[in-house]
Amino acid sequence: MKPVVHGLEAKYGGCIDFIYLDIDNPATKSAKDRLGYLAQPNFFLLDKTGKVVWKKYGFLTDVELEAQLKTVIQP
Repeated sequence: MKPVVHGLEAKYGGCIDFIYLDIDNPATKSAKDRLGYLAQPNFFLLDKTGKVVWKKYGFLTDVELEAQLKTVIQP
């Protein structure tokens, strides 16, 4: 998933913040608990207020993930 995510980050990084949570890092525990993050890969798309508007566990294609990203980009 890394090449897919990093490719989309290069394309959309100016309008979407990409944040990576390491399941083994105790510093991210509160965020993982709030999101229900249990395993990798796990994707969460939040709106500008921090509300989860989409989530998906498992592998995605670049087309699937990009389609979801486009739903929150402001025109």
